[in-house]
Amino acid sequence: MAELIKGGGCYKEFCLGDSLASHTSSDTTGSFFLSVSEKAKNRQNHRCEMKGMCLGSPGIQESPREGCCVHCHGLEHLCESPQDSAITRDINRTFPAHDYFKDTGGDGQDSLYKICKAYSVYDEEIGYCQGQSFLAAVLLLHMPEEQAFSVLVKIMFDYGLRELFKQNFEDLHCKFYQLERLMQEYIPDLYNHFLDISLEAHMYASQWFLTLFTAKFPLYMVFHIIDLLLCEGISVIFNVALGLLKTTKDDLLLTDFEGALKFFRVQLPKRYRSEENAKKLMELACNMKISQKKLKKYEKEYHTMREQQAQQEDPIERFERENRRLQEANMRLEQENDDLAHELVTSKIALRKDLDNAEEKADALNKELLMTKQKLIDAEEEKRRLEEESAQLKEMCRRELDKAESEIKKNSSIIGDYKQICSQLSERLEKQQTANKAEIEKIRQKVDDCEHCREFFNKEGRVKVASTAKDGSDEDTDEEKETLKNQLREMELELAQTKLQLVEAECKIQDLEHHLGLALNEVQAAKKTWFNRTISSIKTVTGVQGKETC
Repeated sequence: MAELIKGGGCYKEFCLGDSLASHTSSDTTGSFFLSVSEKAKNRQNHRCEMKGMCLGSPGIQESPREGCCVHCHGLEHLCESPQDSAITRDINRTFPAHDYFKDTGGDGQDSLYKICKAYSVYDEEIGYCQGQSFLAAVLLLHMPEEQAFSVLVKIMFDYGLRELFKQNFEDLHCKFYQLERLMQEYIPDLYNHFLDISLEAHMYASQWFLTLFTAKFPLYMVFHIIDLLLCEGISVIFNVALGLLKTTKDDLLLTDFEGALKFFRVQLPKRYRSEENAKKLMELACNMKISQKKLKKYEKEYHTMREQQAQQEDPIERFERENRRLQEANMRLEQENDDLAHELVTSKIALRKDLDNAEEKADALNKELLMTKQKLIDAEEEKRRLEEESAQLKEMCRRELDKAESEIKKNSSIIGDYKQICSQLSERLEKQQTANKAEIEKIRQKVDDCEHCREFFNKEGRVKVASTAKDGSDEDTDEEKETLKNQLREMELELAQTKLQLVEAECKIQDLEHHLGLALNEVQAAKKTWFNRTISSIKTVTGVQGKETC
């Protein structure tokens, strides 16, 4: 039982036993045909054959009705069914939001139609009943259509689901009575509340029994229930039903008649969209002990009550009551039919909207993709152009740098020569000045040593003005004066020449400094020109990219 809580959906092993599990998929390649229409006297034998039909040995069982056989590979060659229109109508309402069944004329709907039609032909007494398509669809989600058909027949006949549809649903009403008696025992407060609001079991539980919870509840919960059903039998429906009523008791006790019906129809299935809630419900259902002895007792009570009612009731009143019941059932079925139709229309509208949104999104993405591709092409072109410009700039920079380096070397050579000339001139000037100073000092020493010269020169070397003329040796003095004057004149001339050389040297220095300034200016201008060109090129490229981006 613990394995079944997981909802593995291993229907083949539970339903067909060793006869199905022992065969391999390669056995299905044979052209095996199966009869789908036997007379009532041969029904039991044919049901035994159905246990191994899905992967059985090749062969054909002909039915008394000619041409009424089903090919195992697609349920083909079916004869006409009187309920074909009802089947076609219900197929479009079966899981309309599921990917496998949502497409009209798709593989899912086609297989589902074949199974429902095959069963309506196979079981002439019951035929197709509303809700069977949901059970068949659940089986189709786990196995091929021929296996699903075999399992459906197994559930209908051997698990007793077929009995619920017979004799004006008499066995179904017995199940309702058993459920109400179990409610009276397990959840008496909810049972009394339902009595107070006149809510009977057939008003909310008919789909639970007829479709095995497949019509309204989420699929992962349905898979759990089908697993339990195949393992434990149809009595599992009582466990699940009581589990549902127990878990929702607090909410149901607050409702009135209309509110309770709406709760069962809308809110209850939504609650179990959570897998955790579904798992808790299955655990509660598995832990709930309902003995077959107790169910047999309630079944006996129901039949006894029905016999007493039949004996006491006037036939007209019985027929009127039955008529009212059928009218109520018809109204309920019409309401359910309207709900299913509304769900179908809503689902189709939602799917259409989703499809339109998806198409719009796809168009937008395609446009965005094209724009992105174009931008990529433009970016690659821009990248190529920038690489070319970069190569040109690098080449231009290399040439400018080579030119600047050659100019710098040339200017450095000029500056070196200028410095060397200045150094030589400075040395010559210093030597000349030193020589002049020594010569002046020598002359001054001679003047100081000479008594006659001292009379004409002061200590600073300047000529003194004679105040009085001496009487003696005038001629010698004049001659000596003349000599000294000549010497002084020569010295002054030499000094003037030295000063002139000094001025010329200073002029040359100024010329060299001027040339040096011009050379430096040229170097700086060359650097600025190259730098400005580079900056201008970069600004131009950046400006073009900015405009293209805008």
